Amino acid sequence: MKITRNTLPTTPGPADWFTGTVLIDTVATPEATSTVAAANVHFTPGARTAWHTHPHGQTIWVTEGTGLCQREGGPVEVLHPGDRVFFEPGEDHWHGAAPDRFMVHVAIQQADAAGEAVVWGRHVTDEEYGAATAAA
Repeated sequence: MKITRNTLPTTPGPADWFTGTVLIDTVATPEATSTVAAANVHFTPGARTAWHTHPHGQTIWVTEGTGLCQREGGPVEVLHPGDRVFFEPGEDHWHGAAPDRFMVHVAIQQADAAGEAVVWGRHVTDEEYGAATAAA
């Protein structure tokens, strides 16, 4: 058993990965033989990820607010507390807050043999996000 005391600061989400203000609290990092990472991610209204994929997929669990997610070519889905989404390995997707609500989710993903858990793509444009929120 290992207890890790809460000594890590909340960090801003990198601008290369997110649009808007996003704050990240680390929950778990790969250690020993585990390749699982998890984070509690706080999105301000309108904030969202860039398009991205995960080699082993990703699960997000919404804990607060109202969120949106979309896989490439699919419809926009509205998310509420308690909702869980599994994005398939290699599935291009984005997720974030609704335009007028905060959203918090726990993100869980597994790194591949090279230690990579995510491949970041281009930002979701304001036009794409606006169309997504209109369709939601």
